[in-house]
Amino acid sequence: MQGFDALSGIGSLINMAAPEPVFSAQASRGIRLNPAHPTLQPMKSRDIEPFFATLKAANPMPVTELEYTSVFELLTAVLLSAQATDVSVNKATRRLFPVADTPQKMLGLGLDRLEGFIRTIGLYHSKAKNLLATCEMLIEQHGGQVPRSREALEALPGVGRKTANVVLNSAFGEAVMAVDTHIFRVGNRTGLAPGKNPLEVELKLLKRIPPAYLVDAHHWLILHGRYVCIARKPLCWQCGVAAYCDYRPKTTAPDSGRPGAGAGAGGQVQSDGAP
Repeated sequence: MQGFDALSGIGSLINMAAPEPVFSAQASRGIRLNPAHPTLQPMKSRDIEPFFATLKAANPMPVTELEYTSVFELLTAVLLSAQATDVSVNKATRRLFPVADTPQKMLGLGLDRLEGFIRTIGLYHSKAKNLLATCEMLIEQHGGQVPRSREALEALPGVGRKTANVVLNSAFGEAVMAVDTHIFRVGNRTGLAPGKNPLEVELKLLKRIPPAYLVDAHHWLILHGRYVCIARKPLCWQCGVAAYCDYRPKTTAPDSGRPGAGAGAGGQVQSDGAP
């Protein structure tokens, strides 16, 4: 497990096995529109490289906090993580994986025993059924191995585009982008990849992120969104990439109680005039 600072952290990887929230570009930005700045402009191309260089300098080797030792365990953990936290998934898999770390062993548990291991995770019943059905397909169609193609992954029960992208990126090192709620928010709020839905944001990110950063960009953006560029009120005063971000007005640190300290009502400062 890596430590993290204001530029990094550990984020949840939410897959598409469960119903997803309806994304809204405006809601994802977390903005009450300022009449002087009614919209956010796309991030300037010249700012993208230093944006990612800064994230990389703070966290050179970003990883997910989902705990796994094999591709099958990663697939299982991501499938279980839909609308759940990494912490809750890890608590369950620390008990589950020692007794069922292959598709064959997982099937051998049966539905009731499997549910006993994951009962503390939300939607555990449907996830257990999907996981067992996935194990059957892995054995029957892929020799017990997790396939490396998007099409084959998405054909597995409970696995959608987002989960497939997580596996392709984290297990196989492919330059793909799994857009969860954190990446969707960061893409819109910063102007890096404004979009009305996850697929639109994903495609824009793949187009705009420099190749040298693309493999790790998924992790950097999730961690940044979960711990710095948070939904309710971004921590702009702690953000190392604030200079490259189009979010306005920037937030400031809470009032320390000293005369003249703080940023006034709402903890915000007025725009510096940048678009």
